[in-house]
Formats: sequence, C-alpha cells, structure tokens
Amino acid sequence: MLLTSMSRTSSSIANTLVSKIKFIFLTAVAALSLAAVPGISAADTVANSVIGARGYDLTTFFTSEKPAHGTGHHVATIDGVDYLFTSEENKKTFLANPEKYLPAFGGYCAYGASIGKKFVADPDVYDIVDNKLYFNLDTKIRAIWAKDIAGNIDLAKTNWKTIASKKPSEL
Repeated sequence: MLLTSMSRTSSSIANTLVSKIKFIFLTAVAALSLAAVPGISAADTVANSVIGARGYDLTTFFTSEKPAHGTGHHVATIDGVDYLFTSEENKKTFLANPEKYLPAFGGYCAYGASIGKKFVADPDVYDIVDNKLYFNLDTKIRAIWAKDIAGNIDLAKTNWKTIASKKPSEL
C-alpha cells in the first residue's frame, strides 16, 4: 500500500508540473500572437500620439476672428499627426485641401526655420501671409520675424530643405 500511495503522489506531482509547463507555453504563444495582431504595435503608444497645432482647428485661423480649439469628435490624420476640428464641415474643408491650412514649416516657429532651427511654436502667435499660416515661438520672436517677413520666409524655405527631416535636438 505504501508503494501505491507513493506512485499516486509522484503521478500527482508530474501532472502538476506538466500543467504548469503547458500554462507557461500557452501564455508565451498568446503573447507572441498578440504582437503579430495588426493594429497592435509599438507605434500605438502615447509617445506616438501627436496632436497638431496644439488642438486648434486649423480652418478657423482663416475663417474666424479668433482661432478655436477642435474636439476629439472631429479628427483628421495627416502624416501621423492628428488635427482636431470644431465641426465635421471644418474637417471636410481641411481634408479637401490640407496644404492650404497646414502651417508652414511643419508648424515649427517660422523665425526659427529662418535661422536653421526648429523651435516649438505657439499657435496663439501667428500670421497669415499670402494665404499661408505661420507660427512663431512667442511675441518677442514674432517681432523680430516681422521686421523682414518676406526675407525671413525666403530664408526659412531655403533652410527647411536641410532641416525638415532633422529632430529639433539635432540642430
């Protein structure tokens, strides 16, 4: 009887061990499967969630006395950047001609681009020149930019060819 009892105990331990190995194996397979599911990737992280123009509805810079913030109800994505709109109509207007509404120099400071830099711009400090939207870093920088707008735009366009693909920290 002692032998039968020991056999049952050994058998029970073996079954428990096999169950744990199966669990670990199935968990690993499930984790690998999730990594392969379309739509679930490292790109779907907060670090890759970019809201353009600090959430302003870009069409309102051209149509309103004062630009307005959009909402999460009306979103369009251009080149990985999400733009918010106050209405579905504004979103459709934007999507019909994004280049008309997108700020120059990727939304970076226009004066910064004129000196070969990428400064994060403040959408509250803007100008529309020849139907193009330009942001600047702040009102002090905007005052410097405004001393020669046409010349600074030309310099910025030339510099942008070199700096567009670089990170601000690289400049």
